[in-house]
Amino acid sequence: MPDLTHGDDAAAVNALRSAVMRLSRRLKHQRVDESLSPTEMSVLGTLARCGSATPGELARKEHVQPPSMTRIVALLEAKALVRLEPHPEDRRQKVVTQTDKAEAMLEESRRRRNAWLAGLVEALDEDEWAKLREAAPVLEKLAQI
Repeated sequence: MPDLTHGDDAAAVNALRSAVMRLSRRLKHQRVDESLSPTEMSVLGTLARCGSATPGELARKEHVQPPSMTRIVALLEAKALVRLEPHPEDRRQKVVTQTDKAEAMLEESRRRRNAWLAGLVEALDEDEWAKLREAAPVLEKLAQI
């Protein structure tokens, strides 16, 4: 295992952190619906990736407290982006499901962000683009850990 606290490895970790944060901030500005907070967009993205979930499950996945998730879900429901349905096995709980409106909004958001990112990639040479294509699965793995 490399020493990630000193030398070149530490510098690489620092550069990766800085680049990912700057790129993430810039990507966030490519949103379709500016009325949604980044947290609300994240919850919709989680529902799109993982499917319907209880507010408690969403809170765990999003690393927020359950009362905060309850408020977020209420805001999304008021905007007709999610619907609450009875839990199939536990009638005390609700299941949060994204609506067709949310799915269409997320698809447009992905399209816009992909187009923006593709424009940046055009500035890379072929070798840089090849390295980035190879790094994409590794970055995805880091995002899932």
